[in-house]
Amino acid sequence: MEKILSWFENRIEPFPTEEPTQPPNTLMAFLWHYSKGIWPALSIMALLGMSVAVFEIMIFGYLGNVVEWLSTADRATFMEQERGTLIWMGLVILLIIPVVKLVWSLVLHQTVIGNYPMIIRWQAHRYMLGQSMGFYQDEFAGRVATKVMQTALGVRESVMKVLDVFAYVTIYFLGALVLIASFDFYLMLPFVVWLVFYIITLRFFLPRMSKIARKQADARSLMTGRVVDSYTNISTVKLFAHAGRELTYAKESMTGFLDTVHPQMRLSTGMMFTLGTLNNLLLFAVGAIAITQWLNGEATVAAVAVAAALVTRLSGMAHWIMWEMSGLFENIGMAMDGMSTIARKRDVTDALDAKPLAVTKGAIDFKSVTFKYDKLGSVISDMNLSIGSGEKIGLIGRSGAGKTTMMNILLRLYDINEGELLIDGQNVAKVTQESLRSQIAVVTQDTSLLHRSVRDNIAYGRPDATDDQIIAAAKKANAHEFILGLEDSDGNTAYDAQVGERGVKLSGGQRQRVAIARVFLKDAPILVLDEATSALDSEVEAVIQEQLFNLMEGKTVLAIAHRLSTIANMDRLIVLDQGKIVEQGTHDELVEQGGLYGSLWSRQSGGFIHTLDGDVE
Repeated sequence: MEKILSWFENRIEPFPTEEPTQPPNTLMAFLWHYSKGIWPALSIMALLGMSVAVFEIMIFGYLGNVVEWLSTADRATFMEQERGTLIWMGLVILLIIPVVKLVWSLVLHQTVIGNYPMIIRWQAHRYMLGQSMGFYQDEFAGRVATKVMQTALGVRESVMKVLDVFAYVTIYFLGALVLIASFDFYLMLPFVVWLVFYIITLRFFLPRMSKIARKQADARSLMTGRVVDSYTNISTVKLFAHAGRELTYAKESMTGFLDTVHPQMRLSTGMMFTLGTLNNLLLFAVGAIAITQWLNGEATVAAVAVAAALVTRLSGMAHWIMWEMSGLFENIGMAMDGMSTIARKRDVTDALDAKPLAVTKGAIDFKSVTFKYDKLGSVISDMNLSIGSGEKIGLIGRSGAGKTTMMNILLRLYDINEGELLIDGQNVAKVTQESLRSQIAVVTQDTSLLHRSVRDNIAYGRPDATDDQIIAAAKKANAHEFILGLEDSDGNTAYDAQVGERGVKLSGGQRQRVAIARVFLKDAPILVLDEATSALDSEVEAVIQEQLFNLMEGKTVLAIAHRLSTIANMDRLIVLDQGKIVEQGTHDELVEQGGLYGSLWSRQSGGFIHTLDGDVE
């Protein structure tokens, strides 16, 4: 049995390898986009469901015949006359229907239910990882994750309910009408009238439930996003003693969610009352017509028995269909809500003919580069800057001058508006993003580690690194000693210890040293330091600075620092103001000029020039 179950489970590949593309932003196309890989299994599931409906109607026909036979047949000759029919009935009931239902269940539960949403999650997650930094700056991380998770279920349930429920019910109801008509035409009329009013009921309630379901899906993701945001930033919440404020913030979204639940439940109550009334009227009408027809000699006992059995069956099925339809529209609402996020176009994409970046020297050229964030004014305006192979550049300027923006566009986290940005003569817009970022190592001011082990975080710079290489990188970053003393709540120690979400279990300096170790291990030809030692105390900073200068050997370096003493010995200093280069030169040249750099230096040093080894000039 295990092999049979495994065979059905492995009919679908839950992690397709093809590169995900932008999903369509219309519902039917969106559903089809995420159903292409599983469509054969869905088709088989629907056909098997329809087969079950046909066989169940056949059973009602057989039962009607049995009633007819028992009321009119001769006991002495009954078995001889009906043996073939009875054997066929036995085969249908004991063998064919169980086998069909078993195969249907295997396809449904083993092949479809688990694999289908996983395909959607996998493809959506891969697509979302390719979204730009700007996208994530405008969204809650928890909200995005919730939409990916619930959209997968919304798509699966929407498609499966349409195929399974509609196919099954259509065949079942049409078969029931044909069966009743074959016994007595007038008994069919109450079913037809009931169907008309049933459809009217659906048309009244379901669109209203669909509208509420869409609002509810958005309210649910907002509620989850706010709760996750509080947990993610728990240190800030506690430092500012704002637990009460966070509760109010979350309560607002929870209240908004409840405001969609109450109208939904009111509609459910009205729908159930209406449906119950229709079912009672159907039972009364069928009973009245059946008795009248029987009294007039127009209907047989078999017709009355079949009609009564089908009324009971359809009454139960009607409730099921209504809830399934209600669930369908709720899931359509979830799918449409998720579609509004998942189907967004990527702002930064690889060109169709993009090739891997080949770095031989590490020379960087900004040629008439202009960049602005959305509708804001230009952050960088018509910038021209050439950085030679192996040159160490220090970027200086007031907050908002464009220093970090230069790093962002070099990494192509954003596309520039005008001009060209070249590395060794290759336009970064025409190479693959993965290859570009693999050639640039970055240490940022706000270091965020992954919620994994110390080893995993350091090895993020080179996943195939050995333990010896990881330890060597940690030693270079002056991190090895404190790592050996780590232990998490699960008893993992040293390099196996978990660092917590965003590295919360480590101090700021410890996080920074792990990040620097990661960069040592990556050993990329271009190095970007954005306030790389800002979180370190003076003693550790002095040690790290020495190691960073060793790391810089043979590399092209862009270093951003507010503490000018940390970059004073760079080959060249670039002074930015309002997105433009206003000064450049060595430390001594810029101090002598007495411009913006000289003013900043004088303010930080109090008129004294400190060299990196602590001497005063």
